[in-house]
Amino acid sequence: MSKPSQIVDTHQHAFWTLRDDAGLVADMDDHGIAYAWLLTWEITPDEMNMSETIALNPANTRLDGTNRGVILADLIRARDRYPDRFVLGYCPDPRVGNAPDLLRAAVSMYDVKVCGEWKYRMLLDDPRCLELFRVAGELDLPVVLHLDVPYLPGKAGESEYQKNWFGGTVENLERALLACPETHFIGHAPGFWREICGEADVEPDVFPDGSVAEGGRLYELFDRHSNLYADLSAGSGLGALQRDPGHADRFLERFQDRLLFGRDCYGQELHDFLQSREVPQTVVEKIYHQNAQRLVKGIVTPKARLSSSFPPITPQVKISQRLIESY
Repeated sequence: MSKPSQIVDTHQHAFWTLRDDAGLVADMDDHGIAYAWLLTWEITPDEMNMSETIALNPANTRLDGTNRGVILADLIRARDRYPDRFVLGYCPDPRVGNAPDLLRAAVSMYDVKVCGEWKYRMLLDDPRCLELFRVAGELDLPVVLHLDVPYLPGKAGESEYQKNWFGGTVENLERALLACPETHFIGHAPGFWREICGEADVEPDVFPDGSVAEGGRLYELFDRHSNLYADLSAGSGLGALQRDPGHADRFLERFQDRLLFGRDCYGQELHDFLQSREVPQTVVEKIYHQNAQRLVKGIVTPKARLSSSFPPITPQVKISQRLIESY
């Protein structure tokens, strides 16, 4: 794959995984990234996974030891310090207050351009979520969704409950797609990417590996719903490609208008994999930046920052990559 003329990171956070906003910008410079979408990740006390504490901003720690997550105030601070490097995202909790009004206010007051990251322990087609998603569509904000299934097949064939589930299954996703046809949804996370394979129902691992069997439900969803996109971020997106490189080539070409480059952390693993594949230059440009620029309009595009070479991964980045494997 030839190098893109520009790179937009469509799935990123700030003040997490041991770096502040300046650290994130330095990493973006090292890896030739023009700008990034900054996404919130609000965490309620009952949904806190304490093993994730090290990845979060200690300034947002509650008295009970849980963390508020990646909050809007931190992202506003980062965007205002680096206005040509960040696009602001925000997704309020649909269960708290009036989430649609909060989203409208954030757009009006802070120029929010993405509704994300949606990551809540509730079903995607819950009426409270649909009301929020419809407002996002009215405001022309794409919605970034984190999907983790509530059950996985056990080794003996029984269903095993997954306590850290978010959103439900692709059936819940499809109902949301049908209920909100004017809203663009961007799929992400293990529960979404496992459906690239036709054997998802019998794969017991959160991050399946091995060759991709035909009949994956993602194909049906993309074909039926023009408002569905996906980002290739984190271990889930990258893993869905790496598990079967030959299939990845065909998938990237077939859905070249729906896929977005994203990292969800630091480093260059996704870039390295994509650069190892042979796909047309038109596909490269769409995935790395054109699809993102089509979804989020009105951005003054900074001059492309493309490095001629990429630096070695530092120990700090290795720590961050291990943290992100569960996302």
